Amino acid sequence: MDTRSIAGSSLSEYQPAPPDSTGKGSPKDTWRNKLREFFRWMCTPLGACITLYGLNIVAWGGMLFLLMCNAAPAMCHPTCDSLESPRRIWIEIDSQILNALFCVTGFGLAPWRIRDLYRWCCWRLARSDASRRNALNRLAEIHQNWFLKSQDPDLLPRTSKQSDQEIQWVTPTPLWKMDVVVWGNMLNSVFQLCLAVFMWAFNRFNRPSWTTGLFVGLACAVAGVAGILMWLEKKRVQKGSEHPGALLLIPRATDPIILGGGSANYSPVDRKP
Repeated sequence: MDTRSIAGSSLSEYQPAPPDSTGKGSPKDTWRNKLREFFRWMCTPLGACITLYGLNIVAWGGMLFLLMCNAAPAMCHPTCDSLESPRRIWIEIDSQILNALFCVTGFGLAPWRIRDLYRWCCWRLARSDASRRNALNRLAEIHQNWFLKSQDPDLLPRTSKQSDQEIQWVTPTPLWKMDVVVWGNMLNSVFQLCLAVFMWAFNRFNRPSWTTGLFVGLACAVAGVAGILMWLEKKRVQKGSEHPGALLLIPRATDPIILGGGSANYSPVDRKP
């Protein structure tokens, strides 16, 4: 046998594996890093408040679900459907607590949602093109963490600090997604207001039974659609800007987008072998 092949095979056995070209570690290390980041965020004042808020919704919502399923037969006295039974009393208590928790976000975020709706009306309903551009630019700035606006040089002029190499081959976010997010957030506050009116204006004896389930379902549905759409769009934009391999899953834009404004023609660069 050739000595060179023997030496090559022996060296290949002890040669360390090349690092991952994607720059990602093992799945176990990735989850550990995510857990560390989550616990660090949870120790912040905002993270602690959001965590406590979420735990309250899960706890009281789970208790309400168990009561609705008759998971505690001892509370059905004299009967499960009796208005004076402990089961019906605790269902009312849980419903009022959950309604108050939902009002925190539904009413607390209402000023910002009304502001977005005003900008949306200026964008979609204004007669002046300048007013519509300014309103869309403002909305794009507010939602810049997930919304990628088409950088038309007529709308956003290019600065002198930018170069032709600062190009992102990511498709701009469709404008209809901004419509869904703005109206989804606003309708969440509207449905929450309707729920609060029925919960506080009526008692458990004369309140229509269909109102609670209807408005809770509608409020959760519109907020969930808006939240999922923002999350998916944010992941799409991040994936397209991180590495070129992800662009196989994302349709390319007809014109490349220059960071901050402007467009340029893309010409491939020949790499040396």
